[in-house]
Amino acid sequence: MASKEPEHEHREDGEAPAAEDEDTGAQVAPIVKLEEVAVSTGEENEDAILDLKSKLYRFDKEGNQWKERGAGTVKLLKHKETGKVRLVMRQSKTLKICANHLVLPTMTVQEHAGNDKSCLWHAADFSDGELKDELFCIRFASVENCKTFMEMFQEVAELQKPNEENKDASAAAESLEKLSVKEKKAEDKAGKAVATNEGKETKAYDTDKADIEKKDGEATSST
Repeated sequence: MASKEPEHEHREDGEAPAAEDEDTGAQVAPIVKLEEVAVSTGEENEDAILDLKSKLYRFDKEGNQWKERGAGTVKLLKHKETGKVRLVMRQSKTLKICANHLVLPTMTVQEHAGNDKSCLWHAADFSDGELKDELFCIRFASVENCKTFMEMFQEVAELQKPNEENKDASAAAESLEKLSVKEKKAEDKAGKAVATNEGKETKAYDTDKADIEKKDGEATSST
C-alpha cells in the first residue's frame, strides 16, 4: 500500500519559497521633473512686529450683522525702507488674505463691549483688490493677546504721526523753495529789464547831446 504523505509536507511543497528583496542597483528616472519655484508673499521687505492667532469678522451693513472673514494669524508688518506699518491677516489653511490695510495715525482701536477678548476698528481695506471702508472685529484666545494687539496697534498709529507731519513740513518747504526760485527769477528778469531801459535812456541821452553839440558848432561857424 502506498504511503500517504503528511499534509504539512504537501503544503510546504505547494508553497514557493519567498524571495528576499535584492538590490539590483537599477535607477529609475522620474517621469515628471519638478522645478523649484520661488514663491513671493509680498512681505520680503517687511519685518513682523506682531504675530498672533485670531479670528476676524467684518460688519455687513446691508445685512446689519457680523460676518466671519476667517481664522488665522494677524500680523503688523513694518516696511524696512519707508517705515510704514500695515495690518495683514491670512486664513490659516488657504492662506487667503482676509485683511490688508495700512495703520494710519487717524485710526483708533476700541475694546468690544461685553467681550474683553475682542476689539474693533475702522479701516480702508484692500484685501479684495479694491479699497473698501470696513468695520472689523477681531477675537483672540486670551485677554492678554487682545490687550497686546490693542497696545501695539495704537502705538504704531501714534508713531505714524511724526512721519505725516514731516511729509507736510517737507511739502511746505518744497513749495516755499519753488516760490523763492520763481520770485528770484522774476527779480532777475525785472533787473535785466531795468538795466536794458537804463542803457537805452543813456544811449538816447548821448545821441541827443551829440546832436545839440553838432548844431551848436554849425551855428558858431555860420556866425
